[in-house]
Amino acid sequence: MTLWSGRFGEGPSEELLAFTVSLPFDRRLAADDLEGSRAHVRGLGRVGVLTNDEVAILIAALDHVGEELAHGIFKFLDSDEDVHTAVERRVTEIAGAAGAKLHTGRSRNDQVATALRLFAKRELNETARRVMALQRVLHERAVAAEDCYLPGYTHMQRAQPVLLAHHLLAHGWALARDVDRLLATVHRLDVSPLGAGALAGSSLPLDPDAVADDLGFRARFENSLDAVSDRDFVAEALFDLALLGVHLSRIGEEVVLWSTEEFGFLRLHDAFATGSSMLPQKKNPDVAELARGKAGRLIGHLTGLLTTLKGLPLAYNRDLQEDKEPLFDALDQVKLALAALAGLLATAVFDVERMQAAADTESSAAVDLAEWLVVKGTPFRDAHAIVGGLVRDSIERHVPLSELVEAHPALGAEALPLLEPGSAVGRRTSPGSAGPGPVAEQVNRFADRLARDEERLA
Repeated sequence: MTLWSGRFGEGPSEELLAFTVSLPFDRRLAADDLEGSRAHVRGLGRVGVLTNDEVAILIAALDHVGEELAHGIFKFLDSDEDVHTAVERRVTEIAGAAGAKLHTGRSRNDQVATALRLFAKRELNETARRVMALQRVLHERAVAAEDCYLPGYTHMQRAQPVLLAHHLLAHGWALARDVDRLLATVHRLDVSPLGAGALAGSSLPLDPDAVADDLGFRARFENSLDAVSDRDFVAEALFDLALLGVHLSRIGEEVVLWSTEEFGFLRLHDAFATGSSMLPQKKNPDVAELARGKAGRLIGHLTGLLTTLKGLPLAYNRDLQEDKEPLFDALDQVKLALAALAGLLATAVFDVERMQAAADTESSAAVDLAEWLVVKGTPFRDAHAIVGGLVRDSIERHVPLSELVEAHPALGAEALPLLEPGSAVGRRTSPGSAGPGPVAEQVNRFADRLARDEERLA
């Protein structure tokens, strides 16, 4: 029997049930539905809609259902449209007449919205914790990298040497913004819809503020129409997860490049690489490739939900059932990617000699030569032209850049130390830059940021 059978002369068709059923995926909201139902029952008891005995009977029945679900002995029926229907049906079987009062003053509209918000709060916080676990790996590897340096790239062309620690923490700071976004989304969604009913509230003496407090929400809804139709928080969560996925994709792309023989900057641990079914010599970066590939899936979830939401009138529409699967899948995929990449980066071996050899080409110090001329009084644009011309001559004439620098009247032998291996990265001294001094400070600031974010999560 459906929750709405009184209005209809006959039951729903099999085709309708097959198309509208959400139980296969929304059953993961069971614990949140039970939590919301307990708070609702206690709220009905506080305002006198339920007697103390009825409250006790219903709470006991809800706890019993929780035990059945936890132990995997809860029996779902073909007639259960969703997890909320299943829970209410089972509570009524256990509690008898009192079970028929469970849904008093409540609609599935505010019930579902409440359960989904409770779920999203918990899962987004957990995702933030997993992001921070990856950040800690990046911090540990940055500390261990000490004075190792490699080429920094723009347009995938070698640009300037940077400390490896600086490069790793660049990813760490991007992930810190992801933590910020996740926690900001949690703050905005931390509003209880329970008490909004189907769309207009109730004539019963409900106390949504007390129920919101009981459930640990920071506030209750302001407008009942908005409360049951709002899925901004799901769209925001999907954006946060999609952008996080883009950041993980960027890490994955670099791992793919760095682990090639052409780069040779990184060697993967056997536990985080795969082989080829045909080519015995292969060691493939599948974790990194999937981290890169799943970004498209996450972006698709976001665009799909936004398209679903864009044409919906107030208040609740069944279209909103389409909010859960993309959210569930995005959370699952991001958590898997975070754990896999953390393991990959924690166990990878950096080829320091290969990195530094690639960074020690004479042309990588070109901007240092230009800045040296600036210090001597040459306008930067003129200095840029002088050094650019020397680099062009070096390439076209196959002459070492150092010879041309030594022979140039504006540079000479005094400028040659700028071309020595390791000199360029050591000269980066401005705040936040890639040299030893600023990076040492940055490592400490990053550790402080991690500590503050851990306090926010706690």
